[in-house]
Order: sequence, then C-alpha cells, then structure tokens
Amino acid sequence: MDKYTFDGEDLTVEDIVSISGGPLALSDKIWKRIGQNRSALEKLLTDSKSRYYGINTGFGSLHGVTVDADRLEQLQTNLLRSHACGVGPAVSSGIVRLTLLMKIISLSQGQSGVRKETIGFLLDMYNHHITPVVPQFGSLGASGDLAPLAHLCLPMLGEGEVVYKREQMPAAKALALAGMDTLSLGAKEGLALINGTQYSLAWLVYALSNASRLSEVCDMVAALSIDSFDGHPSPLNEGIHAVRKQAGQILSAATMRKWLEGSEINGGVKKHLQDPYSFRCAPQVHGASRDVIAYAFDIANKEINAVTDNPLVLGTGDEVNVLSGGNFHAQPLALTSDFLSIAMAELGSISERRSYQLLDGKRELPPMLAKNPGLESGMMICQYTAASIVNRNKTLSNPSSTDSIVTSAGQEDHVSMAANAGIKLYEIVNNVWKLLAIEWMISCEALENRRPAKSSPQLEEKHSAFRMFVQPLKADRSHALDIDASETFLRKISVG
Repeated sequence: MDKYTFDGEDLTVEDIVSISGGPLALSDKIWKRIGQNRSALEKLLTDSKSRYYGINTGFGSLHGVTVDADRLEQLQTNLLRSHACGVGPAVSSGIVRLTLLMKIISLSQGQSGVRKETIGFLLDMYNHHITPVVPQFGSLGASGDLAPLAHLCLPMLGEGEVVYKREQMPAAKALALAGMDTLSLGAKEGLALINGTQYSLAWLVYALSNASRLSEVCDMVAALSIDSFDGHPSPLNEGIHAVRKQAGQILSAATMRKWLEGSEINGGVKKHLQDPYSFRCAPQVHGASRDVIAYAFDIANKEINAVTDNPLVLGTGDEVNVLSGGNFHAQPLALTSDFLSIAMAELGSISERRSYQLLDGKRELPPMLAKNPGLESGMMICQYTAASIVNRNKTLSNPSSTDSIVTSAGQEDHVSMAANAGIKLYEIVNNVWKLLAIEWMISCEALENRRPAKSSPQLEEKHSAFRMFVQPLKADRSHALDIDASETFLRKISVG
C-alpha cells in the first residue's frame, strides 16, 4: 500500500480502517505543531514553580505528592510499568494496530505536549509492524484506557512482549531486529501515552466497520427469506414507510424492494393476508438498527479526531496553560457501544425468528426442510444453534455503562467501562454474522422447495453463487462446515 500522510484533516471510521493496513507518515505541518506544543510546555515548566498534575506530581489519589525536577523522567517510566497490569487473552493484532494508529493521530493534534521523538517512536513501531501484546481486560474507560495503553507503550522502554514478523518475542529483541533503540520518556509523556480512549474506541471502530456491511447483508438475507416463505409484498410498500418517517426504516424497505424486484414468487397471488412479524416488520427492526449505526458513526468519527489525554497544553505563545480536565472519560463511547450492542443483537434476534419460521413446516415447506421428515431431521438443529447464539447475544447486550466501581481511593469515583462495552460488542457483531449465515443457508434450502418458481434475478444470482460453497440437501449431514462456509460467503460478498 502507498504511505498515507496525515496532515491534520478530520478522519472517519472508514479512513481509519483503510489506513490501518499500510504505512503512515505525518506532514511537516503536523511535526511543526508537535514541536511548538512541546517547546511551549517545556518553557512553562522552566519558568513556573507551579505544580501540574502528573507532570511534577503523583497520579490519581497521589496527586498531592510533589515530585522533584530531577526525578520527572523516572516518574513517567514508573507510570508505564506500574499500569501495565492487564489480564486475559491477548487482543487481536487488528485491534492493537487500530489503537496504536489512533493514539498517534490523537497525540498529533497538538495539545498533548509530547516530543517529536516520542510520536516518532510510535510511528516507527506502527510502520515496522511491531505489535505490542495487550491483554484484553483492565481498562475502566476513565482516566483513559490505562492498563491496555500501558501495555501498548511499554515496548518503548524495551519492556513487555510484542509480535514481530509473526513471532511473539520480548520487545527489546524486536526493537533490535528492527534497528530501533529504546526511548527515555520526558515530562508528561507517560501520562499522555496512557491517558486516552483509543483502546475503547478501537473496539467500536471495528464493530462499525462491520455494522454497515452487516445491515446491508441483513436486508438481502431477509429479502430471500421473504420469498422462500412466500411472504406478502405489501409490508414493503413505499407509502407505508414514508408515513412513518424513520430514515433507517425507509432505507431498509427500499433495499429489500430492490432485492425482490422482478421476483416471480413475490409477484404471485398469495393465499394468506399477513405474515409473522419477523417478515412483516423486518424494515422497522432492521431500520431502527441502521439508525443506531448512523448515530454510532457520528460519535466515533468525533472521537477519532479528539484529544483525550490529561492534562492538556492549551493556548499559544505566552498564553499557554496546562489545564487538568476529564477528556479521558469514555462515557460517549461506553453508551454508544452499549446502544450498538443492543441494535446489532436485535438484527441477530429477528434473523433467528425467520430461520425458525422457515423450518416450521408452514407455507407448503417440508418440516425442518428435511427430504424425509421423521427419518431425517433436516436443518432442525441449525435453528437450535441460532437460538444458542441469540441467548449469548442477549446476555452480552446487557449494558456495561450502567456500572461504575470506585477506584484510586475515591479520586476516580465514576468510570465508564467503555472498553468492556466495546469488547462484548465485538463478540456480538461476530455472532450476528453467524446468525445471518444460518438464516441464509436455511433460506436458500427453502427456495429449492419453491421450484420451478424463481426469486428475483439478483437474488437468484447470489443463490447460485452460494451453491458453489454449500450444496443443497440430499439427505441428513453435518451442517457445521456449511455454517462456516455460509459465513465466509456472506462476508465475502459484503465487501465485493
């Protein structure tokens, strides 16, 4: 990939995802801004006898302890070491790289007061694909993502573990192999590195990079299910959705109509007047989730371009101030990740209901879509698997943000739990792919029972392509590999 040069423009979720695969550079304008910001901080520290939180004081509840000038470097080094206490499985390299990328972007905004050398080191780690090993749990989403970000930045000291050239190794070894030296931290830098919301944000960005594709696939899958169930066309009528005025609902209905356009089945005479809600209300349910996705994009896009450490170096020239605040509090991300968790879980929930209806022996479909019902179970247990996943998503969609546990001797008395909200959102999103895969597989099998009648040309094309991955049922067989193949198919066409 070509190197992307950041010049201070506002970035979006889509930008971050596209950038994350390749090398990164900062423009001369950004380097100048970083240098000016650091010089202003150093001048202020030299000229002033004032105390500044985390720069020449202790941290958290120890903010009242003054640290001598000759020990400021040790203060910052101690901070990284003491806060690197995460536990759990190592986070995927994709999430870690997103975190590192967004930490670089945030520090480059010009209010963090870090040196060029420090940001340059992070940039070299990123471009050399030196990926820190970050344990999954430990962040409270307030005072920043302290533990995960400490693990992210500990390799700067030559400590901790990283993955380099597909091998996990001590950070010191990887730095030597990449021709990099360790770095000594200056005043404020350790605090700037671990105060921030980038870890919580990385989980949300990952989810959003999937969410839009998922919502499009969900509408396509539902459209085929409507035809496979011999669903009535009236619930997709444009006028019905226009008078509701909900943007997501209008878009989902329009998308389903597009998928069903030209369908022989959809245009046929119906014996029934109404369908179950999972078919009839699909635009309303899918559309509501689309609206939440749009809201989440807005929040994430703002946070990508935000400065979220503490304290901040604000002002210019002789008007520079070091101000302590709370931008590290990830409440916007916590609430958004929880909201999106519910919205994505609902897409999976209604998908499972359509799978159930298609297997229930209604509308002239054989029970469980078995070739010999009774002797064979057909796709019966595929719906059991879907029900199990839906139950898991229901558990995960309970909010993390409604909980707050007091830390740091009461100094940090309200925390967001944004990282935990993002971690469970990550699992929910991956679970929804599986639920849609199960519905698609069942729907494609149900369509075989409508022959010689056909669905729309566009759905028939997708159905035919899918048959290269999964063959129709001829008798009972294990469906585990079929579900995996169905998920691979849907993920592939969602980016095609």
